[in-house]
Amino acid sequence: MPFISEKDRNYLRDIFNRELTNDVKLLFFTQNSGLFVPGVECEYCRETGELLKELSEISDKIKLDVYDFISDQEVVDKYGIERIPAIVIAGEEDYGIRFYGIPSGYEFSSLIETIIDVSKRETKLSKDIKERLAKIDKDVIIQVFVTPTCPYCPRMVHTAYQFALENRYIKAKGVEVIEFPQLANYYNVSGVPKTVINDKEEIIGAVSESVFLESIEKAIKE
Repeated sequence: MPFISEKDRNYLRDIFNRELTNDVKLLFFTQNSGLFVPGVECEYCRETGELLKELSEISDKIKLDVYDFISDQEVVDKYGIERIPAIVIAGEEDYGIRFYGIPSGYEFSSLIETIIDVSKRETKLSKDIKERLAKIDKDVIIQVFVTPTCPYCPRMVHTAYQFALENRYIKAKGVEVIEFPQLANYYNVSGVPKTVINDKEEIIGAVSESVFLESIEKAIKE
C-alpha cells in the first residue's frame, strides 16, 4: 500500500507544477539491510525511503539520492549526518537543512513547504526578519524536537529551515523524538515542539518568527 494516496499525489503534482522552479535534491541516509551493525539499527528507514521515493516520482524537479550510513562514510562525513533515517534538503548547495526521522503526520507538510522554498531559493520571511538574519555572522545550530501528531511543530521546523536558507551560518535540524528517545532524555524534552539553539537557549512551544530570532540573537551574544 503506497504512503501517498492517489488523491494526495494529484494534489501535490498540481502544487509542484505551479511552485517548483529549480531542482531540489533529497539526500536520504539509511541502513542497507545487508550491512547490519549493532547500535545503528534503523526502525523507520525502510518506510522513510519508500515515502521519499513516492514523493520524488511526483515531480522531475525532485531528485532523490540514497546513501548508506555505514558504507558511504565519505558522504556521511561531508554532510555531518549523525543518525538515521536522515534527510538533507538541498539545491546547488547545502543549506544546512536536516530532518532526522520519518517526516510523517503533520511533519509531512513542513517537508513539502521546505522543498518549495529550496526550489525557489527564497523564503516568505518578512523584510525585517531577513535584515536581522543577514547580520548573523556566527555559527548557529537549531534543533527542533517534534512528533508526527503535534500540529504546532511544523511551524517551528519550517521557520528554522527558512532561517537556514536565508543565512549560511545557520544550520537547522528537525528531530522526531519518538525515534530518538536518547535525545529526548538528554535535552529533557517533555513536550513538543521544543527548540534548542546552540545548546544554550530553549524555546518551549510555537512562537512567532521574531521571538524565535530573538532567541538566536541572544544565544550568539552569550
